[in-house]
Amino acid sequence: MKYIYLFLFVLMAFTTEAQTTFISSGKITFERKIAQYTLMESMQSEEGMDAAWTEELKKIFPKFVTDNFTLDFNATQSHYKLEKENAENKYMVFGSKPSDNDYITQNFATISTTSKKSIFENEYFIKDSLPKFNWKITGELRDIAGFECKKAVTKICDSVVVVAFFTDQILVKGGPENFNGLPGMILGLAIPRLSETIYATKLELVTPEIPAPIQGKAKVVKRTQIGADLKKGLEQWGKFGKVIAWSNSL
Repeated sequence: MKYIYLFLFVLMAFTTEAQTTFISSGKITFERKIAQYTLMESMQSEEGMDAAWTEELKKIFPKFVTDNFTLDFNATQSHYKLEKENAENKYMVFGSKPSDNDYITQNFATISTTSKKSIFENEYFIKDSLPKFNWKITGELRDIAGFECKKAVTKICDSVVVVAFFTDQILVKGGPENFNGLPGMILGLAIPRLSETIYATKLELVTPEIPAPIQGKAKVVKRTQIGADLKKGLEQWGKFGKVIAWSNSL
């Protein structure tokens, strides 16, 4: 009888393992949401702005703006871009409006990234190594788009906390924006100081083609050059300038 129990235990373990699907290619749709009133109120408190001015802005701008992005990925690369520009969105903060000309391609085989970014009147073509993040994985779990995800925390720009949720069921160690380096795909991001969240809404099991980078007329730079240009151009903007710089460093 004990051999029968042993056989059934092994069979159940094998069946459970077989039901676990590990994904190495597909298309993920992300929803990015910015809580504009919360962001404006935080800047108001730090800059000592007149609260009446913020209330007037609330009559013009929506409480939230949302945009959909797609992440095509395979075993070695990912390509992140705006799905479609939302003409109805009205953005309170300059620099938070996405462009459908921008994209981020991460190459995990060569540990490099190529991206295009529009900031004010400037267009940049970034060729650099993959950014490195000092992640701390916690025990918290969350379900995102049907996947059990683990929580991890890091910082950018020295002090801006980024909370990520990743799943090891998707083998690619990438995610939205420039984020990467966790043991699986990042399906959720929260950046409290930007009042911004980016969460996956669906996964399509397809084998996408990763497009070749298109430079156009954009200036070729490293990421550090963008940071230097923003610091120089926004140093008189106070918290507004910091928010724009943080947003463009993602």
